[in-house]
Amino acid sequence: MQFQDPLVEGTILKRYKRFLADVELPNGEIITAHTANTGSMKTCWEPGWKVLMSFHDNPKRKLKYSLEMIHNSTTWIGINTSLPNKMAVEAIENGTIKELQGYAKIKPEAKIGNSRIDILLTRENAEQCYVEVKNVTLLGEKKKALFPDAVSERGQKHLKELTGLVKDGIRSAMLYIVQREDVTSFSPADDIDPEYGRLLREAKKAGVEILCYQCKLTPKGIEVIKPLPVEL
Repeated sequence: MQFQDPLVEGTILKRYKRFLADVELPNGEIITAHTANTGSMKTCWEPGWKVLMSFHDNPKRKLKYSLEMIHNSTTWIGINTSLPNKMAVEAIENGTIKELQGYAKIKPEAKIGNSRIDILLTRENAEQCYVEVKNVTLLGEKKKALFPDAVSERGQKHLKELTGLVKDGIRSAMLYIVQREDVTSFSPADDIDPEYGRLLREAKKAGVEILCYQCKLTPKGIEVIKPLPVEL
């Protein structure tokens, strides 16, 4: 996934009210950027870290800048949670995610019951596979990528739905997209949300496929490039 326009550099000063961040531009001007991330963003930012933002010259927008990536002096970290679904579809289409190949149709935001799953894959023989996508940015000990970074009742609900699908004979997969390059494996963040970890292990035992892929991040774009080991 390539950014359509060059990103704007800055230095983050603070993040507050979940969706707001104050950023200092190179000319000294301080602006408020929108942050499309409802998580805690733990290990993703500190005052003084460099950031990259997209600029939107839309008169209907109150905030012209959107926070896209933050640099911790080792790696860029992708904190825009609206992007992983798009990157996942792209990585399925270009063959990067090997486990999810051979499907004729890809449908984003597929409805099941009173909820929606991020991606529905359908073969020519009508066989289906539901894929839920999560953005992973939390850095743990021993270079582990962890999820979630805050208690996630929504994430728990999605795991229950995937488990139910498998029990009904429908293939399903939980796909974690890791938007940082300083990690070497993935695990659930049991110390933050033990119920999520329990449900993830239960889902795997039931037959839900647990996949994790890491991205390469540059100021020009973000690309899903390789699988990471999943340690449950």
